[in-house]
Amino acid sequence: MTRRIACGLLALALLGAAGAARADHAGAHRRRGGVQAATGEAVYRQICQGCHMPDGRGAVGAGRYPAFAGDPTLVSASYVAATVLLGRRDMPSFAERAEADGEAFFGRTTLTDAQVAAVVNYVRTHFGNHYPDAIGEAEVRALRQGSP
Repeated sequence: MTRRIACGLLALALLGAAGAARADHAGAHRRRGGVQAATGEAVYRQICQGCHMPDGRGAVGAGRYPAFAGDPTLVSASYVAATVLLGRRDMPSFAERAEADGEAFFGRTTLTDAQVAAVVNYVRTHFGNHYPDAIGEAEVRALRQGSP
């Protein structure tokens, strides 16, 4: 009987260790509060699709997550980039910010200027959108710094 209890406890310990390892791996895409994704599609898949859905159609339920498909606000790349940097309504900010300003769900997840430009350009050229004027890193940097 003691051997059965010992085996059961060992199995529970191994399951607990496996869960802890998996939890550590779950945040592996983040580095110092940032995301390692290099392409707009990768950033979208890691960050945006959780709310805006994989097909960009948005969702309504526990909250309202706007659709990207046919969204007229996407005509302005600067508007979309500012929304990513500053947040809007319930959408969190992905710009670097003070510790006290971090959101509970995303923590201190931040995107680089290149990542913001990439995901903005991705959203503006996918989901039925065809806006050819891409935003660049320098434009995102200017928005981040508050330049006109």
